[in-house]
Amino acid sequence: MEKKKRMAKTGKPKVISLGMDATFFFERAVQSLDRFHYDKALKYFRRAAEYEPENPVNHCNLAGLLSEMGNYEESNRILQHVLDVIDPTMTECYFYMANNYANMENYESAEKSIVHYLENDPNGQFLEESEEMLELLSYELDRPTRLTCIKSREGLFEHDKARGLLEEGKFTEAVRILEKLVKKHPDFTAARNNLALAYYYMGHFEKSLDMIKQVLEIDSGNLHALCNLAIFYQHFGDKGKLARLLELLRKTYPYHQDHTFKLATTMGILGEHGAAYRLFRRLLKSGELGYDPCLFHYTAVAAFNLKRYDEAKKYWKQAEKLDPKSEIPKFFLGQLQKSETEQSKPVISYHYHLPFEEQFRVLEKNTDGIPEGLKRDPLVRSSFFWALRHGDTNTKLQVIQAFGLIADGEVKDALLEFILEPEEDDYLKRVAIFVLRSIGFSEPVTAVLEGRRLTVPASPYSPNLPVWEAKWQQVMEMAIRHMNKRYDMVQQYDLETLWVEYLSRVYPGAPKITKVEGWSAALEYLTAKMHRRAVSYQEVASRYGTSVATVSKNVKLIDEACGLKEKMDAIFSKLPGLEKSETNQ
Repeated sequence: MEKKKRMAKTGKPKVISLGMDATFFFERAVQSLDRFHYDKALKYFRRAAEYEPENPVNHCNLAGLLSEMGNYEESNRILQHVLDVIDPTMTECYFYMANNYANMENYESAEKSIVHYLENDPNGQFLEESEEMLELLSYELDRPTRLTCIKSREGLFEHDKARGLLEEGKFTEAVRILEKLVKKHPDFTAARNNLALAYYYMGHFEKSLDMIKQVLEIDSGNLHALCNLAIFYQHFGDKGKLARLLELLRKTYPYHQDHTFKLATTMGILGEHGAAYRLFRRLLKSGELGYDPCLFHYTAVAAFNLKRYDEAKKYWKQAEKLDPKSEIPKFFLGQLQKSETEQSKPVISYHYHLPFEEQFRVLEKNTDGIPEGLKRDPLVRSSFFWALRHGDTNTKLQVIQAFGLIADGEVKDALLEFILEPEEDDYLKRVAIFVLRSIGFSEPVTAVLEGRRLTVPASPYSPNLPVWEAKWQQVMEMAIRHMNKRYDMVQQYDLETLWVEYLSRVYPGAPKITKVEGWSAALEYLTAKMHRRAVSYQEVASRYGTSVATVSKNVKLIDEACGLKEKMDAIFSKLPGLEKSETNQ
């Protein structure tokens, strides 16, 4: 039987349409690149750019491939078109152009492009590569590259500088930089943490706490901020919040050595000596911090506070070996030996410096001023700043004297701020003004004295005198010059006060001064007597090159006008225990 031929039934033809858009050509270009078909890839990148002419990425892809193929001039032409027409903010184009110029051995243009990239690019995507190119260009051009700044590192440079200032104890300067930095980069939590630390060092507790809270608003798990917050809870006696935060910190196991060290010191300060000891020993075993005497000291402190005295001795011995010039390990080894016979042993704080009282004893023994190492020690300096704000009257007076020996810009800023505090004692503020003058601050200062804000001129504070004569100044300067290093700042200030008071009481009948030596010697004699120091007429007369009779006569005149006994009683009633801070010569 003959078979019948039938036509198959078919519907509408199934045709798959290709979406000829920029994405399609981009994918084809990538596939061609994977197969090393550069000509096809170039064609597809051109088509992608034609389909989306306003998309700078397509043009950059095209420029990149042209550069790979050695067509550097056309690559740069396209990159310049992107910058001129499509998106001037695409600063990475300058990096690509610099590479092209370098391949063409046009080093001057390469330098110009890479400098423009570094000075204007906020992200620093090609920072490492750029630094390598700068090195190459410096070699080829036989000169250093003219680079003023790296924009992507602006914050990092400033932050590193501020951290360096903190390490040097220059807190005021660090605060200025960090305040500007966090204003410019609000999310820079490391800068905020260091600003909180700087505020804390200076005794500005409320500012420090506020900054810590700002960090935690940005990053609720920031370990540095949480540790700082815990210390504040302890400082303000908030036991409930401290207990909850401590529970979290006890469960924290930091990976980074910086976080481990921060947590260790925090736990030690909070009295969690066992946790601190484990963390410090972990750092020692890891060797990540190297052979740092501070770390051995902290471990020794934790061991001591845990009553592991043999281990404490071992770690302090190691700290002494690593830092043989430091008095700190020697001091604590001595304290450890003394405490062996004591039933109750003190808790030692987690700081690598001498206790505050011991620092002053060191200063009193050193007639040549504060050793440079002590001046630069940030923890020593921070203890001074803290005590100036929160110590008792006698401690504040000692700090003001110590500031006169440190005599740097930070000290000037601290004292200028101190004399504006309405709650502070007027006597302390006048001593602070005297110290400012003694360290070379000759401009008028603004101070709050007797409840009024006023400007104190460069001459001695003498509100009851309408004038201040040059001869009077010479008398005072000669006396202070002779007393320098033999009398402390308070005693020198009291000499100035006595001289001003005498002149105020006898004015306008002040005696005519022809030779200043006799008056200067009389002032030193009376000041020594006020501070219960052994001195004779013969001694001061000999030192100033004048006669005993002249000194005796001037002493009598000043004493009759001012009343030596009343002056002595006033000093010691106002500052009990002052004699304890005297230097025994």
